[in-house]
Amino acid sequence: MEQTRTLIAALASGVTALVLVGAATTAPASAPVAGTGGGIPDAQGEPWAGRTVRTVGKLVTDLGGGRMGICSGAIVDSPSGSVVATAAHCVRSPQYPGTPVRGWFSPAHDGSGTAAVVRTGWRVTSYHTPPGWDVARGLEQILPHDYAFVTVERKNGRTLAESYGANRVDFAAPAAALRVAPFGYPSSPPFDGESLSYCAGTAELLTRDSAHEANVGGLLLEPCRLTRGASGGPWLRDFDPVAGSGTVAGVTSVGSGDGRVLGRPFPPRQGRALLTRADTARTPAGADV
Repeated sequence: MEQTRTLIAALASGVTALVLVGAATTAPASAPVAGTGGGIPDAQGEPWAGRTVRTVGKLVTDLGGGRMGICSGAIVDSPSGSVVATAAHCVRSPQYPGTPVRGWFSPAHDGSGTAAVVRTGWRVTSYHTPPGWDVARGLEQILPHDYAFVTVERKNGRTLAESYGANRVDFAAPAAALRVAPFGYPSSPPFDGESLSYCAGTAELLTRDSAHEANVGGLLLEPCRLTRGASGGPWLRDFDPVAGSGTVAGVTSVGSGDGRVLGRPFPPRQGRALLTRADTARTPAGADV
């Protein structure tokens, strides 16, 4: 199988630079395809025809010093109804290792601008990254752990999931080939960071035979032209456009800038533990507004 062994330009949040290292450029011809993607036809980075998806939104973080982080995320099913899945580098990164000063999630973001997210978004009350996401270590060592959850406030006595719905999270080991539809708010040209865009196709599960160690276990989708800002967006399978939800098979981690993106699945044991931690995080007093 053909392999790429060079560092490739990153797909990341608006302030973070990550790398996709040594991803294979071809998928195994014999790999059976799992999942349906909800019947969405192949797409390589197109505006979503429905403009918004209820359970997918824009995540904005205040990193301090006038710097703002821009990512994407998705509401996930949890007893608290207050958990959003995203990428770990959207929470903290080697470049910005501290926890964000503040954060907001805007579900079904409709192009109203970042300032509107800050004014009307659901305030993030806690951030949760896996133990393996230690930003003091080398990027290649921590990239397999690029998944996270954030917990948000309640509004007017209602949870985020009660107001918008939620996606299931798939904690099972991914199939060798999986039909998925990544969604997000890419911000680098030709995208504007305000319009929901998506790709759809069959992703390849990367193995030690097909990829650099940093990318093993990730899902590779190509061609897909999503850019910075799409990080943390959900890779949905079995998507129901009417309900606006599906099953999160992973979240956008990194990409090449030339049409390849990597989704990071949630590992069974560590992923479930992290979701439980986010779900049971205490909401600070006054968070129910």
